[in-house]
Amino acid sequence: MARSAAGQDPESTAAVTVLKRAVELDSESRYPQALVCYQEGIDLLLQVLRGTKDDTKKSNLRKKISDYMDRAENIKKYLDQEKEDGKYHKQIKIEENATGFSYESLFQEYLNETVTEVWIEDPYIRHTHQLYNFLRFCEMLIKKPCKVKTIHLLTSLEEGSGRQQQSSGLREIKESLRNHGVLLELEYSSSIHDREIRFNNGWMIKIGRGLDYFKKPQSRFSLGYCDFDLRPCHETTVDIFHNKHTKKI
Repeated sequence: MARSAAGQDPESTAAVTVLKRAVELDSESRYPQALVCYQEGIDLLLQVLRGTKDDTKKSNLRKKISDYMDRAENIKKYLDQEKEDGKYHKQIKIEENATGFSYESLFQEYLNETVTEVWIEDPYIRHTHQLYNFLRFCEMLIKKPCKVKTIHLLTSLEEGSGRQQQSSGLREIKESLRNHGVLLELEYSSSIHDREIRFNNGWMIKIGRGLDYFKKPQSRFSLGYCDFDLRPCHETTVDIFHNKHTKKI
C-alpha cells in the first residue's frame, strides 16, 4: 500500500512490512497487536516523509499516514470501550528460554496511582526461589506510581520440613512490607489450583505457571540473576483481562 509512494529505501520497506502485518491482524480482529503494528508503521512512514522531497510523493504519504492514523485511533477507541465494558482480553505467549519478561515488563502497563489493593492466588509460593519471586513482585508493587496499601496472598502450605522455611520467609516479607506501610494478608488453601493476580483498578492477569515462570540462573554471577528481564523463562501463557468489578479472593 505504501510501496509505490515510499520507494525501496530501508524505512519504506520496513513500513510496508509492518503495515501489511497491521492490516492482516486487523482483518483477524486481533486489535491489540494490530494497534501496535499500526503505530510502528506510522512512525516509519513519518521518517520516510521527512526524507522525501517530491511534493507529489509527500502528498500521497500524508494521505496514507492520515488513513492509518484514523484506523489506529478507531481501534484505540474500540479497545478503550472494551476495557470499560469488561470485555478486554490480551494474550501473551512466552516461549521457552525467552527473555525480556520481568514482572515490570509484564505488569507495569496496568499499574498506576489507582492501584491500592492487590490479590494474588498462587499455590506455589513455598520454596525459597518462589518466596524470592513473590518478594520481587511485592517490591514492584510498592514503587511509584502505585499506592498499594494491602496485598492479599492465597497460597498452599508446604509439606514436611519445608513448612517452617515457608512460614518464616512469608513472615519476614510481611514485616518488611509493614515497614513500608503495606499490609500483607495471608491465607492458605489445600485445594487451590488456579493462578491469578487482580488489581483493584479492574485488571486481572492469569499466568499458566503463576509467578514461577523463570528458569534457574546458571550461577549467582550470571546475567539474569538480579535482572529478571535477562532471565530465561519457561514456556507459559499470560492472559490479561479487564473487569469493571474485581472479585476478591
